[in-house]
Amino acid sequence: MKTIERKQYLNKLKVLKDKNLIKVATGVRRCGKSTLMVQFQKMLRKENKEVSIISINMDAPQFRFLAEKNWKEIYDYIINNLKKNTMNYVFMDEVQNVVEFEKLLEGLYVHPNIDLYVTGSNAFLLSSELATLLTGRAFEINVLPFSFAEFLEFTGKSANPDRAFAEYIRIGGFPEAVRLSADGYNFANEYLKTVFNNIFQNDISKRIKIYGEQSYLEVFNFLIDSIGSTLSAGNIAKVLTANKKKIDNKTVSKYINSLVEAYLFYKVNRYDIKGKQHLVTQEKYYVVDLGFRNALLGKELVSDAGHLLENVIYLELIRRNNQVWIGKANNLEVDFVARNNEGITQYIQVSQTVQHPATLARELAPFETIGDHNEKLLITMDFDMGTYNGIKKINAIDWLLNSYSK
Repeated sequence: MKTIERKQYLNKLKVLKDKNLIKVATGVRRCGKSTLMVQFQKMLRKENKEVSIISINMDAPQFRFLAEKNWKEIYDYIINNLKKNTMNYVFMDEVQNVVEFEKLLEGLYVHPNIDLYVTGSNAFLLSSELATLLTGRAFEINVLPFSFAEFLEFTGKSANPDRAFAEYIRIGGFPEAVRLSADGYNFANEYLKTVFNNIFQNDISKRIKIYGEQSYLEVFNFLIDSIGSTLSAGNIAKVLTANKKKIDNKTVSKYINSLVEAYLFYKVNRYDIKGKQHLVTQEKYYVVDLGFRNALLGKELVSDAGHLLENVIYLELIRRNNQVWIGKANNLEVDFVARNNEGITQYIQVSQTVQHPATLARELAPFETIGDHNEKLLITMDFDMGTYNGIKKINAIDWLLNSYSK
């Protein structure tokens, strides 16, 4: 089975190796967390053929006997299999499925001969209680489906990236969906429906009370159909109720939170650029993988191309370790305010095309109200590049592949 190295995440794990931290790989189900850990284990074995690795996946047949055990029995099993007088690298998949898993992690963390790596598909893993318990002890690596660069590497379609990008928008980046798409889009779509149902059954409905599955799906569909639009629970409840699908604000808010906790959506808050303050209203939501939109809604891509591109750019900013907000500049909006690990800020506008002068003027207008000297980027699918009063216009594919001139 073909795989590619998830270099960005592997590099983080390399840096964190042997550090006194629990390495926590989080992310939506089936995005490649388990494969990442297997790749890292291979790297460890390449460095040292005698390395001690204990890797537990409760879904694997050889570990099903542990599935019904309590945390202490699992802890004892691991301790009894440690090699003495050496570092043992312990890996646990989907650890949140272990009852009282936080006690298990705490016990393993304090053992001097264990370097601990875990994966989880629900933010419950890093809930307030566990976060308090593990403050300063855990390092989260949020794993996403394939980036566009990884998609090209996996499919071998780098010779024609523009055509491949249209496929990427449609199929998304789940490794198995991309693999299945070689035999037809319908296979990828059916797989993605299965993934969503699996997430709903295992990461959502088991954790919160769903008052009506249909109403839950209506909220999900509303979010996925409103990529790039400002939303509030109140507005969603109002629209659904008007369409004879009665639901209240609190229920909508609870459902949205559960979708975010399952890593199906990422919530982006607003930031007042001039006032230098965070705002708590009219947030936006971006879906973890655009393949879900096509598979579950069957939407035409051309109907919302600009917002789909915006979703891709947002996810790439997250992959590049940026903090991201929606910018407010007077009464205008900047699509993204991005701040990297070095504290460098960029302002980014995203548009499918700005060939029409009126569209170009509209996209540049928010930048013109910002007086500071942080970099301003206009990212489009247009092939021509240029600058407008210091604002760089760049091609989206060049930006995604890091091949534009900085």
